Amino acid sequence: MIMEQATTVRKEWSAVCDSVIHNKPKFIKRTRDRMWFSNLDIMSQILSAYHFTAQRFVENDGSVTLSLNEIDLVENGKDEQEARLLLGKSILDYSADYYNDYENMSHSPNRKPHIPYIFKALITDNPAQIGDMIECRDGEN
Repeated sequence: MIMEQATTVRKEWSAVCDSVIHNKPKFIKRTRDRMWFSNLDIMSQILSAYHFTAQRFVENDGSVTLSLNEIDLVENGKDEQEARLLLGKSILDYSADYYNDYENMSHSPNRKPHIPYIFKALITDNPAQIGDMIECRDGEN
């Protein structure tokens, strides 16, 4: 793998940042640590393979409940659009909490698979847009 040494990156920080933003990601090595440095557009492209999916339930009162499959989150709204927005907000709130406690959350066996969805939500940073991304399928009541 093509690795740049951390000392070189540190000495040429501004040029490295410009190169990552305008050209391509970089692989960086510091002793035994290996890192990947890229812009958010590249990360967004990589995460495009991950999709939020939910089960949709129409309640007896006509409201809609969405149950997210990738993360244990559930929201109810007067209609699907409201439920999507509420679920988008919940995803973003959970993602911020996860990121703020990343050291613990990312090592928890039941939460580790959430990592790509957390970063997808944080990069998107818009509850309505996140809600619109959710692929809904009818669930069984």
